[in-house]
Formats: sequence, C-alpha cells, structure tokens
Amino acid sequence: MEPADPVAAADIDAFERDGAVCLRGHLNAEQIQLLRAGIDANLANLSPRAKVASAPDDPGYFVEDFCTWQDNAFYRRFIFDSALARTAAQLMRSRTVRLYHDHMLTKEPGTRQRTPWHQDQPYYNIEGRQNVSMWIPVDPVRRESTLELVAGSHAGPWLMPRTFLDNQARWFPEGSLANLPDIDADRSAHRILGWALEPGDIVCFQMLTLHGSAGVGGTTRRRVFSVRFLGDDIRHAPRAWRTSPEFPGLLDELPAGAPMEHPLFPLLWPSAP
Repeated sequence: MEPADPVAAADIDAFERDGAVCLRGHLNAEQIQLLRAGIDANLANLSPRAKVASAPDDPGYFVEDFCTWQDNAFYRRFIFDSALARTAAQLMRSRTVRLYHDHMLTKEPGTRQRTPWHQDQPYYNIEGRQNVSMWIPVDPVRRESTLELVAGSHAGPWLMPRTFLDNQARWFPEGSLANLPDIDADRSAHRILGWALEPGDIVCFQMLTLHGSAGVGGTTRRRVFSVRFLGDDIRHAPRAWRTSPEFPGLLDELPAGAPMEHPLFPLLWPSAP
C-alpha cells in the first residue's frame, strides 16, 4: 500500500490546540477497500467482546467489536502495512508508536441510538498524554451523523465514564470524578468540531477529547474502524475494575507504571528495517 503523505504542520498544531483534526483524503482507495473487507469479515464473525449498543426497540442496529486485529488479516494488513503509525507519531510528537487496540463501530440505517458525549481515556488502563484515536469511516458520513468533538476538552479534567445505555458509573466510583457537562443543553457554549466525511478521510483525536455522535438516518449504513495508538509517555495504569476493553491477566506480566512494552501492544514506529 502506498504511504500516506506527511501530516501538515497546521494539522499537527490543530491536533495539539483542539485535541482533534480531520485529515482529508489521507487514505487511498486500496486501503479503504481493504478496511471495508476487514469490517465486513468482522461483522460476519463477531468476537466474544462484541456488544450491541442500541436498544431492542431501535429501528436500526448499532454493534461494536474490540481487539480483533490478531484474528482479522485485513485489519492486520491495514494497521501494519500502512503509514498510520507514522501519522500517529507526527500528531503525538512521539519517537515511538505502539498499537493500543482496534474498535469497529457499525450503525445500520435508521439507528436512533446516539453515542453519548464521553472521553475515552477514563475507560482505559493507561496514563499519559501522547495518544491518538483515529476514527476512519468506509462509508460517506453526513454532517448530522458524524463524530462531534469539543475543541480544547483534551486539556482535562477527567470526567466520569458511564455506561452508554443506562448511564451507570461502573468504572470510577460515583462522585470520584466530575460529571460531564450537558453539552447539548447549550451547544453554543462550546466550540464543537465535526465534519461531513468521505472514505479516505480520518478524524484524529486525543483520548481525553469529549466526543459523541448522533444516530444514522436515511438508507446508508455507517461503518467505522477506530484504531488507537500510544506514544512515548504512556504507562500501564491497572484498575480495580473491568476496563473497556479489558486485558485479562496483563498486570501479571506488565507492572503498574511500566511502559506498554508487551506483545498485545506491538511497536509500529519506528518500523523494522
């Protein structure tokens, strides 16, 4: 696969300032076709970690799956044979890049279920600032159905992670973190970023950036592959609860505070000669 172009300095600055940036046309047609094949193979053979994220009475269907790159040859080729790790290194200003995990999100036409506003990092088992999530659609995404992000929210603080369907605090104990503000009650009080997207575009954001998305109307499904990368300063932060995703037994092999040097998180950059 052809390497992606280097990231423009203005896009790196936007990522640092806003916690999110859209890289237009960053992937070529071959890469998008490979990723479509990976998502379709994933949908046909969901892992035990998959979950339905829409209610039974939703006229659409929202399904997610996690950490399937080891079993999905299309995903492996997309991650390991592309220039995404180099892109991540530039955005994070990091000497090294490790894969954290993959996450497939598919909303079928007519799905009402929105993805609530949230930060990603409080659900995870990591500490550190040098990280990036890439949200990669393989179908066109209208502005009203796209990922939205609150510019500058990556500066913190950490906010209470909750379950999406019933709003329960199953991670940090209730009251230990501040609750999310009601973004939609006064959208004008926040600088909300969001882009209509075509296959080939990538939305890149820091894992503390507040983000969410609406349902999907019309007749077009929204298949998205999200891949998360870790940079130099990330350390293992074991939790007393089940993280999302979880990495069973990891603490036995990777002490608290250790760099993420483990086969589950392969080093992608610098690439092997």
